Amino acid sequence: MSPAPSNGRTVLIVEDDPSIALGLRMNLEAEGYAVLSAEDGERALEVVREEEPHLIILDVMLPAMNGFEVLRTLRRDGHMMPIIVLSARTGEIDKVTGLELGAEDYVAKPFSLAELLARVRAALRRGAPVVRPPRTVTFGDVIVDPEARDVKRRSALVDMTATEFDVLMCFVQSKGRALTRDEIFRHVWGPNHHGTPRTIDNFVQQLRAKLEEDPQAPRFFRTVRGVGYRFGDAD
Repeated sequence: MSPAPSNGRTVLIVEDDPSIALGLRMNLEAEGYAVLSAEDGERALEVVREEEPHLIILDVMLPAMNGFEVLRTLRRDGHMMPIIVLSARTGEIDKVTGLELGAEDYVAKPFSLAELLARVRAALRRGAPVVRPPRTVTFGDVIVDPEARDVKRRSALVDMTATEFDVLMCFVQSKGRALTRDEIFRHVWGPNHHGTPRTIDNFVQQLRAKLEEDPQAPRFFRTVRGVGYRFGDAD
């Protein structure tokens, strides 16, 4: 049987039981979702920061960092995609805790796959609350307005293409973290885009030329040898 065509939505499964995770993956992919997975809470946070999935299915009983801690951290950090909590603990206090921490829904184990898929569809239809980005981001003599999608340097508007701005926001949102070229591709162009490393290099050169005091000795858009690039003030 050929896989269902992608519906453009990505679901992250956070589950340490391999059999449950596999069953969920197979059924979600059959519905046309792109599926990511994590076996523990810390890895789940990394995946969300890298990929920003449209919905998360989150088990409560995880090693080291439990699902409630993951949920609390995600909401605190401003990630507002729908999160469906799975738990073998059916007590009212656990359900209330999950919902008060910001879960979209709470499903008790064992669960019906058909019902869970229906809840996934319903959660995605309702959508996530709109979280506005910070009004402005400043670095050096540059001011970025994410909402207006404009960039000013020394109070003068900088002429930027839409893709240049998207690449810039990819860096701004990942400040201090080394990004591979593939990560930048996925963030800006989506998971199905395949370009060459030179494409990213060209965009970085353009950002340096427009926003750095000395593009040959960049202060903010720095090369990380063997990895890619990192945005942030030079040490």
